[in-house]
Amino acid sequence: MSEVISNQVLMSKVLFSQGITSSTSCIQWVEKTDTSTYVIVDQTPFHPVSHIWPDHPADKGFLVFEGKQYTVTDCVTGAFDVENNTLYKGRDIPVKRGEEGWHFVVVHELTSDLVLNVSDTVELNVDEGYQAALSRGHSAGHLASYALNKVLEQTYWRKDASRKDVLNNRDFHSYAQVLSLVSENKSTDSYRLGKTLKKRGLNVAEMLADLALIETKVNDVLATWLATKAPVVMKCEGDALTDSRFWCCDLGKGESITMPCGGSHVQSLAEYKAITIALTLKTEQDLEMITTAQ
Repeated sequence: MSEVISNQVLMSKVLFSQGITSSTSCIQWVEKTDTSTYVIVDQTPFHPVSHIWPDHPADKGFLVFEGKQYTVTDCVTGAFDVENNTLYKGRDIPVKRGEEGWHFVVVHELTSDLVLNVSDTVELNVDEGYQAALSRGHSAGHLASYALNKVLEQTYWRKDASRKDVLNNRDFHSYAQVLSLVSENKSTDSYRLGKTLKKRGLNVAEMLADLALIETKVNDVLATWLATKAPVVMKCEGDALTDSRFWCCDLGKGESITMPCGGSHVQSLAEYKAITIALTLKTEQDLEMITTAQ
């Protein structure tokens, strides 16, 4: 059984999209179990792992209270049922975002022996190095997916496709992606090359025969894009966790990308020395792209 200390909770203001890694925050909710203490604050620099598409890991860092530092052991998305004064975490969330009477919040998990109360003031500090490495991996993955679409557009489609990316290339990435994972300076995308994709017009056999060539061409595109040193801007429609956020990068020459994304990211392509991909056929129908940032 958990002990709940509070009678209401407000929506968390998120700061990670602004590049803020430290904040002084007021506790709105504390919930204790035998193993953990769960804390919600009015504003936080921590990026929580999504319960819907958990590709971007939670930030690491610390909570400081009365001069003592406590490790934030996890950071997850929560949904608070206002009518029943109940918090649901991660995969236990029973509703979709936007449901009336529910607030989506950032939940910080700490050790069970920590004693905190509502209205206490704490300091939250994100591990800047770890967050920056995840940000480099995530932004690199976005660029790689668009570069792959661009290269495949040139040769490997026999039909027009209804789904195009923002650069007006047929969206192989969106059609085929089944799994993605962001890690430190790396992004891993898994693609399924099934019958549906072939029916949509992708020449899969030719593509697989040319994997080494495609890999080289994608890396050439990425090098060209990095040479622009273009800024990366996160456009936010609000500062609540559920407000829409967009990853924006103008690569010049008519290639400007704006796409929805809730992760943390670099602020400029100048932060990279290089981005390269490696394509590996795991099975006859499963292709993996690993993007590495330097």
